[in-house]
Amino acid sequence: MGVFAFEDDFVSTVAPPKLYKALAKDADEIVPKVIPVIQGVEIVEGNGGPGTIKKLTAVEDGKSSFILHKVGAVDEAKLGYNYSLVGGTGLDESLEKVEFETSVVAGSDGGSIVKISVKYHTKGDAALSDAVREETKGKGTGLLKAIEGFVLANPDY
Repeated sequence: MGVFAFEDDFVSTVAPPKLYKALAKDADEIVPKVIPVIQGVEIVEGNGGPGTIKKLTAVEDGKSSFILHKVGAVDEAKLGYNYSLVGGTGLDESLEKVEFETSVVAGSDGGSIVKISVKYHTKGDAALSDAVREETKGKGTGLLKAIEGFVLANPDY
């Protein structure tokens, strides 16, 4: 298995505790509202904490797919949330899994910086294609922007 890693930052005007709450605690309810292709998020194993497996179901261009999301760690004190994409029809066939380590830290002017570390685990000796990396990164950035937009549009959230 090959492992390919990269790090990225997402800058937001939303305060760290509020953004963390939306990203880590309330995302299951928010995501289907802000990402039209996501039909639902359901827990298939566990209680929401580490080890929990969630199924995200999407319908895009008339085709249904799903991805399994496994919660790795939740650190509310440090605003950290780690998870992995571990299976499903929406996971590229070249990948064994994709691990995400995220933390929300204070940014400038009361905003946040979401620090993201991603590790792609490919099957066998497969290389990570630029297309798969860019697609995953694009979806991740889109998710962050959509959740941030929800929080900004709902000030009493």
